[in-house]
Amino acid sequence: MVGEHTETLNVAPRRIGIVGLGLIGGSLACRLHDAGCDVLAWNHTTRPYADAEARGIRCLPSIEALAAERPDVLVLCNPLRAMPETLAALADALDERTTLTDVGSVKGMVREQVEAAGLGDRYIGAHPMAGNERSGWSAADPALYDDALWAVTVRPDSSYRRFLAVAGMITAACGNRMIVVDELTHDRAAALISHMPHVVATALINEMAANPERDIAAALAAGSWRDMTRVALTDPDRTRAMVEEDGANVAALLRSVALRLLAVSEALDGSVDGDALARFFAEGQPFRNFKAEQGHGGIHAPERVLELPEQGWQTVLMESARRGEHVIRLRPSRTAVVRELSHIS
Repeated sequence: MVGEHTETLNVAPRRIGIVGLGLIGGSLACRLHDAGCDVLAWNHTTRPYADAEARGIRCLPSIEALAAERPDVLVLCNPLRAMPETLAALADALDERTTLTDVGSVKGMVREQVEAAGLGDRYIGAHPMAGNERSGWSAADPALYDDALWAVTVRPDSSYRRFLAVAGMITAACGNRMIVVDELTHDRAAALISHMPHVVATALINEMAANPERDIAAALAAGSWRDMTRVALTDPDRTRAMVEEDGANVAALLRSVALRLLAVSEALDGSVDGDALARFFAEGQPFRNFKAEQGHGGIHAPERVLELPEQGWQTVLMESARRGEHVIRLRPSRTAVVRELSHIS
């Protein structure tokens, strides 16, 4: 919460604009309002305005009017397909003091669009690892961001002032954790842990829907089926757009997964040696160990302070992420407090 740590008070932005009051944007708006921020919003329809204003969020009639309020940070929570139009509207309206960020799950594409709109020097990418299969303002819930981890993307020429505005929103206002990565690394990682699994989960429900004994199987389905297929309940158009936006990375991962599954099928029908099956089930043990260790760490993991030099602060933070550390606080003195968590080895 804002003001919880006096050392972070100066890095928490006070006025924040939200573009798009869907699940992610609406939940973020509520979270920030509850933290004491002045939250303004614009949505492509006014449908959620009455409820949002009753919640304490000031809703504006146009995106230009939102930009004219000169928020410290403007967060783009609109669908990626609408990003070029949104950025075009902001190109001449956005005040220089406002830092631009977003919540998209693909960062390279957004960076290209922001640069094309002439707003690249004001942009710091962000992606909260939060969400569920629901959508729209009616699903908005500030608890969606409870203990959330964000990825923040920077470049060698990114402004530290701009970075601090976004990082302050995440850590000081939302009370969340973050890691810092470059855009290409982010998109490869997001494909591995989100975009490719959405395709796999959809393949599972497609397999059930096509099976002649699907009703019996559905009746028997319990926790493991629910957990493996939950994301396949997401609006399929939304999932398709997300997967296509990170298409090259997802395609490469799907080919890799397909080869692993083919090896299992060959082991089961006796086409290859029996040890192949044992190797398949043992290969992921480092991740099992990581999850077991992670469960014992949490908020009690040790903390340490990182000094952020004027030149190369991006590299310092990216190296921290590769060590498995999460940034939990930023200080005005150009230092970051990180929590040392476990990592896969």
